Amino acid sequence: MRRLLLVALTLAAGQAEARPARSARHDDPAASALWREVIEPHGTEVAALLARARTAMTKLAESADITAERRLRFAGDAYGLLRRAHKLSPDNTDVLGLLGYAADELGKTRQALEALEDCVRLQGPEHAGPEVTGRLGTIYLRLGKLDEAVRWLRHAIGPIGVSNNASVAVHLATALAARGQMPDAIDALSNALPSAGGAYYTDAITLVSFALAVHYDRDEQRGAAFEILDRMQAALQQELGTFVQRSFTELRFAPPEDEYYYQALLYEALGANTEARAEWALYAAVPDAMWRHRALEHVRALDALRAAPANPHAKLPVP
Repeated sequence: MRRLLLVALTLAAGQAEARPARSARHDDPAASALWREVIEPHGTEVAALLARARTAMTKLAESADITAERRLRFAGDAYGLLRRAHKLSPDNTDVLGLLGYAADELGKTRQALEALEDCVRLQGPEHAGPEVTGRLGTIYLRLGKLDEAVRWLRHAIGPIGVSNNASVAVHLATALAARGQMPDAIDALSNALPSAGGAYYTDAITLVSFALAVHYDRDEQRGAAFEILDRMQAALQQELGTFVQRSFTELRFAPPEDEYYYQALLYEALGANTEARAEWALYAAVPDAMWRHRALEHVRALDALRAAPANPHAKLPVP
């Protein structure tokens, strides 16, 4: 590098002697390109690789109905491009952040953590951005490392209308509840919602609102859970199921069995008791499922309703 810098300085000096008027200009395109090459020798190639990788990952993120095969192909294409870019520019934080994203999508957890933690180390957690710290926290939540999950998710939390912050709020609440801090989990979700109460249910507000109902249910605050569901039902009417199911696409459930719990409570709210019971049973069948006792209570309540004499005015027993 020192030899290259010396060559660059010699060339620049020679150009200054030959064309003094031109060298005096600080916006000389030739000189700027030369200095860029000295500072980052592969900058042009890295930028091109990064642009191609971003295109692939954008296709992955924007295609709601993408097949698993195409998802893996887009992520794999991006990962290959970013590995090459990383070799050329190991400390490029844009490359590291996207490399961690692509690796995580491919299930390469170790490589994802290495890339994301290097990105944070180089920038600091305050400047790495919620995409990086939020993904770090989510990975640690999936691994069951709750302290690390809470640490990084707290860095990532922000207004739920921005980026993936609705998912961050849900994951933070999940991690806090799993650590035995249910009041803090409920506060994290409540504070993420607009003060107006979500009169207009965007996907983000729908997801966080429903997650709040889930956490109230897990905390055995049954009245609070159904108050939220009733409010959502009043606002969304026949579209409740559509809105909530669509909001689930914003979330990569962690732990994965949580999807059974969320689906079960949604089916129960919609009055689809057979489907609800099946989802509760699936959740309860997962070894060491944290809220298994609540799932079994829901199963017993649904069984009691089914065994009761036919009554058009019968209500589901509150589990």
